[in-house]
Amino acid sequence: MTDFSEQDLSGSSFDRVDLSGSTFRGVDLSGAVIREVDLSNSRIRAAYFDGVRMHGVEIPDLEISGEVVRLVVNGIDVVPFVEAELNRRMPERALMSPTDVAGFWEAFGTMDRLWGETTDLARTLPPEKLHEQVDGEWSYIETLRHLGFAHACWIGGVVLAQKSPWHPLDLPWDEAPVHEGVPWVRRIKPDLHEVMDLRRQRRATVAEVLDGITDKGLGRRVTSATPFLTDATDLTVADCLRVVLNEEFQHRLYAERDLRALGAG
Repeated sequence: MTDFSEQDLSGSSFDRVDLSGSTFRGVDLSGAVIREVDLSNSRIRAAYFDGVRMHGVEIPDLEISGEVVRLVVNGIDVVPFVEAELNRRMPERALMSPTDVAGFWEAFGTMDRLWGETTDLARTLPPEKLHEQVDGEWSYIETLRHLGFAHACWIGGVVLAQKSPWHPLDLPWDEAPVHEGVPWVRRIKPDLHEVMDLRRQRRATVAEVLDGITDKGLGRRVTSATPFLTDATDLTVADCLRVVLNEEFQHRLYAERDLRALGAG
């Protein structure tokens, strides 16, 4: 097996090469031309697919999970159909795109209720199970820690312009770069009480924002950024709040699925 690290292989041609079982991490494949390749059983995570065009492909079994804005299958944009079906299955999901202060209060209140139910489910497991991962996904504790990071990043750092909104329990996404002054530690195992205490602190910050803002204020352009969101200044306060809401909603679904796989309930 050959390892390629920190090398510029741009413009290379791979013809009749066996790359099965290979791992690509932090690799730039933009503009790549891929023809007559076998991608069966591939696992792709945290990838960016803007402008990708696939023609003459055979897809007996393909699963996509993520933020899909436009997906055209045989000439039809299927995203509106998917969105409608997801909202039918989960009526609370339609509340996650509010446009006024009252709507945000309702949406965050709904998330608190749903997460309360999920946490009750988590408490049916032995504490050590809450640190177990399913299929390489975050454990329940790691998921709550990541949501703490999302709150710190989008609400504390961007909306409130706090210079250091971070907490040592905050957990960024797996591929996040390390930045000086950001005090998280990845390999720790806090208990549920500790992460729930951090969550209450983060929710209090959201309440602080909503208590002090008007519907018009939701449209204010943010002027601050964090080391992870250097381009966030094109967004509004409402945009940042919606990002957190949708992080909360999606990760709760994953967390509940994984808790049940671990035997919760």
